[in-house]
Amino acid sequence: MNSLIRSSLLATALVSAAYAAPQSFDFKDPKGVNNVQFHLDAPLESITGTATGITGTVVFDTAAPTATTGKIILATKSITVGNPLMAEHLHSANWLDVAKYPEITFEAVKVANVKTKGTQVTADLTGNLTVKGVTKEVTVPVTFTHLADKLGARLGDANLKGDLLVLRTTFEINRSDFNIMPGQATDKVAENIVLTLALAGAATK
Repeated sequence: MNSLIRSSLLATALVSAAYAAPQSFDFKDPKGVNNVQFHLDAPLESITGTATGITGTVVFDTAAPTATTGKIILATKSITVGNPLMAEHLHSANWLDVAKYPEITFEAVKVANVKTKGTQVTADLTGNLTVKGVTKEVTVPVTFTHLADKLGARLGDANLKGDLLVLRTTFEINRSDFNIMPGQATDKVAENIVLTLALAGAATK
């Protein structure tokens, strides 16, 4: 009986170890679904836009979420709003200056206050956010969901083996902190920008 128990415990440990190893997830989405949404609510105008030019890699371990590392990159030229003229202004040198600063990046530094429930991990993620050449340390609430063997289902190919890491977060930044027309046109362009990231990264097997 003791041998049976030991064998069962060993098997469980081996299975857990197999699924607990760190994995590298690629956030360049072949479906083009990954997106960042942003919202600015000023007295005269409410502006909502999106961006889909997302790449980057995150290393995640379900057994050790605090060891998470990685970098998410957003191509600034992919940022758009519904009004074409407003989008042109947004890309201009006065605002985001996409010609000079082609990327917005977020690089993970620390993960704290981790809570795990099933496949989902919630935490506070601290990282270096770089916008328009200015880097600030920010802490954002994040949810990681590890979906084992779901890559094929997402891409519609049963022969494709791999895991998914779904990342969700919503947080605010102040555009003046990143030298985006500080203090200018605040009646039409709000100082605070609400950012919502909905991303899925893939680790092929």
